[in-house]
Amino acid sequence: MKQNIIFATITIALLSCGTSHQKQSAMHLIALDPGHFHASLVQQQMYPGIDSTIRVFAPEGPEVKQYLASIERFNQQTDPRVHWATDVYTGHDYLEKMLQQPPGNIVVIAGNNRLKATYIRRSVHAGQHVLADKPMAIDAASFDSLQAAFQEAADKKIQLYDIMTERYEIRNTLQRELALLPDVFGTLQPGSLQAPSVVKNSVHHFKKLVAGKTMVRPAWYVDETQQGEGIVDVTTHLVDLVQWTCFPEQTIHYRTDIHVDSARRWATPMTLQQYSDITGQNSFPAYLHKNINKDSILQVYANGAFDYTIKGIHANISVTWNYQAPEGTGDTHYSLLRGSLASLIIRQGAEQQYKPVLYIESIHSHDSTYTKTVEARIAALAQKYPGLSLKTNDKGWEVVIPEALAKKHEALFGKVMQQFLEYIRNNNMPAWEVPNMLAKYYTTTQALTLAKQTASRQ
Repeated sequence: MKQNIIFATITIALLSCGTSHQKQSAMHLIALDPGHFHASLVQQQMYPGIDSTIRVFAPEGPEVKQYLASIERFNQQTDPRVHWATDVYTGHDYLEKMLQQPPGNIVVIAGNNRLKATYIRRSVHAGQHVLADKPMAIDAASFDSLQAAFQEAADKKIQLYDIMTERYEIRNTLQRELALLPDVFGTLQPGSLQAPSVVKNSVHHFKKLVAGKTMVRPAWYVDETQQGEGIVDVTTHLVDLVQWTCFPEQTIHYRTDIHVDSARRWATPMTLQQYSDITGQNSFPAYLHKNINKDSILQVYANGAFDYTIKGIHANISVTWNYQAPEGTGDTHYSLLRGSLASLIIRQGAEQQYKPVLYIESIHSHDSTYTKTVEARIAALAQKYPGLSLKTNDKGWEVVIPEALAKKHEALFGKVMQQFLEYIRNNNMPAWEVPNMLAKYYTTTQALTLAKQTASRQ
């Protein structure tokens, strides 16, 4: 009898250990309709407690094939080594099949933005955590849907989050760190509509070479009703950086703290040959006919700019999409924060060889006391960011950042996933994150509404 009790006790203990292990490894990544290459970038590394089999639910077609090819390519890399397997379903009822998955997994959504609001709402309703590529909302209607999704996520105690990689880009991180130093930066100035104190401009290109080959974009990528206009797309990152940098760990209330002052939108012209080069399609689909002018040129509404005030600070945001960068150039980013003692500026032009560079510019740069303060502060930051140093120029200093700290954009997706997993496991997402996500998408979607109203009056 005693032996039976001991055996039963051991059996229960083993079953308990097995159950605990299953709980740890039961969480799966679910790729839902992965139509954008960002969908695969979170799988460039493995994550403790995440099952190595990715469950993929998508319509049959080139987009899911491209996603699976990316996963296979990652499996062949050596640093870091990954070993993902895929369980793929491509039936017409792919969404319904995904919704039948056990709750508590992580749905990764990156693709057609017109569908994103539905995907987010239904995934949350099914009890799944959601990590979504930007933008989570592309117009006023999808903003309302996002609000409802956040409310339901809170009720179900699950996490809903967007992929803000730019917070982990080292120049943006250091710009924020320096803005927190009153003896270097001073205080953020309010600025004006004519001279905003916060400026963020971004220039991108449709045709890009990756590993010597033209990146293939989905046909819908150039349709503003599916991809979203430029004023609500890349600007998501820019508005997020304004909030995160200028008001760290502060809650932004979109109803009272934000006002969009002016906004405009404009198109990038694209010939059929250019369209074919980036999509592989030989003709314009019917849904693009609305944007083809009398000269048979497609008008792609990928550009936008707006001025707004946030907590009394004047900011300017703009995004431009050209078709292709001139030889030897590339995408560019410009960021200005104007303080009472110094301006913190990120430039990425010809002078910088199209690589982002952070500067500290101040009228006090020739003052020995101020200089010693800046040097001491950089030395202190170098304890946290090894190798950081200063290079003097006519207006102040260039912040010299070692290559080891400058991670490529693709590598930053893993950082976001690691943060998201912490929020899921510890239920410790900061209280300001959700209201600030809503504030961000309110800003961009209101800018779009105003831009369209402005255009209709002209």
